[in-house]
Parts: sequence; C-alpha cells; structure tokens
Amino acid sequence: MISLRKARVADAIAIGAVHVAAWRSAYPGILPDAFLARMSVSRQAAFYDAAIRGGTGVTVATASGMDVPVGSGPRIIGFTTAGRARHIEIAGRRLGEGEVETLYVLDDWRERGVGRRLMRAAAAHLVDVGCRSAFLWVLRDNPSRWFYQRLGGRSVAEQTIQIAGQSVQQTAFVWDPIEQLLAASPQAS
Repeated sequence: MISLRKARVADAIAIGAVHVAAWRSAYPGILPDAFLARMSVSRQAAFYDAAIRGGTGVTVATASGMDVPVGSGPRIIGFTTAGRARHIEIAGRRLGEGEVETLYVLDDWRERGVGRRLMRAAAAHLVDVGCRSAFLWVLRDNPSRWFYQRLGGRSVAEQTIQIAGQSVQQTAFVWDPIEQLLAASPQAS
C-alpha cells in the first residue's frame, strides 16, 4: 500500500537517500558524472532536516504491506517539498505565488501514480498557506519534464543556471489558478 503523510525529522535520512538516487538516475549525461558520484546522502539529509524543522511543506510517500518485503516497515519511496515562492518573477514574467521545490520518486515506484499524488499534496499545502498559483523549475533535459505538462502545467519561462560548474537550462511550469493542479486526474497522466 502506498500512503502519503507529512514528513517527520526522523525521515530526513530516507528523504536524502531518495534525492541522491533520483538525481543519479535522472541526470547522467546531463550533469557531470563526478558530481553525481560525490552526492552525499548525509548532506541531503541535513538539508531536509532543516527544511522539515523550518516548516517547509515536505510530504513523503511510503510503501508498506504487500508492496515491501515481508517483515520490513513502511519505506519512503518519494517526496515533495513546497512553499511560498523563492522568486515570483523571472525576466519580468510572473511565475506564481507558491513553488514546488522538489519532487522525487524512486525508479521502482514510478508509473504508479505516486508523483501525481505528491504533486496534488504539494498543491494542497500551497493552498493552505494562501497561494493561488504554483510553479516549479525542471531541468530542460530531464526525461520526466513532460510529466508536468500532462498535469496541466504550462511552460512559461527558461533560464540558465549553474550546477557543478556546468551551465544547464531549466524550464518553469505554471499552474494558474492552482486548482488546475489540485484537479489533476490520476488517469490524465
């Protein structure tokens, strides 16, 4: 069974492990191999520990029951973080009030509706903190970028950022009004 819940501080290490695994899976050939190899679960865990303690909306997806080996407890298989937008405008264009900062799901759990459920949970959190629109950034060459379009996101801006000393393009997807994301149907993507 796959369930969603608000993250706890004790989840930080598992969240960090999902983050590192997702980047190592999604970004070979996009980001430098040496950078991906040096990624640290403990550094990511420290970041997410601080985010959870600081009130960022962190939601985890857990698998349990028949979806995990007999005798093991619930396992974190994905997560999302969301909060008020860090930057509302880029190049004079308004993006949105709320930002989905991260969405990562382990490879073995993709194509099972986990990402859609996490995105709707992020949108619900943003509504709870008063946001009427949402956006996120995704690396343009990320093979999963079309997922956001299938959820009704509109590509509205691009920008170049630096990761590990390398220039990469990222694309902003927007849901305005945010209800478009809240209503995203599991069957639609």
